[in-house]
Amino acid sequence: MITTYTLLSIAVLVIALLVSMFRVLREYERGVVFMLGRFQAVKGPGLIIIIPVVQQMVRVDLRTIVLDVPTQDLITRDNVSVRVNAVVYFRVLDPEMAINNVENYLEATSQLAQTTLRSVLGQHELDELLSERETLNRDLQAILDQHTDNWGIKIANVEIKHVDISESMVRAMARQAEAERMRRAKVIHATGELEASRKLSEAAEVLARQPNALQLRYLQTLTEVASDRTNTLIFPVPMDLISRFASKTPAATQSPAGDKPEDHQ
Repeated sequence: MITTYTLLSIAVLVIALLVSMFRVLREYERGVVFMLGRFQAVKGPGLIIIIPVVQQMVRVDLRTIVLDVPTQDLITRDNVSVRVNAVVYFRVLDPEMAINNVENYLEATSQLAQTTLRSVLGQHELDELLSERETLNRDLQAILDQHTDNWGIKIANVEIKHVDISESMVRAMARQAEAERMRRAKVIHATGELEASRKLSEAAEVLARQPNALQLRYLQTLTEVASDRTNTLIFPVPMDLISRFASKTPAATQSPAGDKPEDHQ
């Protein structure tokens, strides 16, 4: 009876060892194989054979990993307290370096991204954080890629997600934006007045050279205003206009040639 149980146990152990010898790696996976603790090779994808006890294998995923960087509190160069978070896209290029050169490449990349985010963004002003995100993203990507190169990791992209500021700073920025809009409105209004004054000066010069044009313009304005019958309007008539009409008509009150001034007394 003991012999039967022993043989059954041995058979189960042998089957388990045979099953553990065969490993299947997907297309995006690689296996870092160690022989008695020493690095041997990087295998995969497909079916590979691992000798139990003698060899060990560590799986490495080669797909792009999306790493969410936790929100970081930092102070900008212009002494504004903000909260910033980001997302990092990276993948493993060299499985051997990712396993042998760093204990946990995921945790190491996350911590490096947090410290780099605080140090780089703290060197810029708030306006730059809000308006120059593309430049900051490229700077962060270059710095992280340089530090993770020894880990066999490639930083594909870094994106700043949110820049949160306090309510008091939001109100201050709103007042600043309103003041800027008022300044632009005043500049535009002043520019319009300047252009209008120049055009009026040119028109005055033209009318001064052509007196008849001034009279026509006066009559045109009088016609436009007279079309409104709701009000009574009194317009002064220029004396030069009357004198021009009077000069073209004969004098109606001229005395006869034989009369003397004494006769009308």
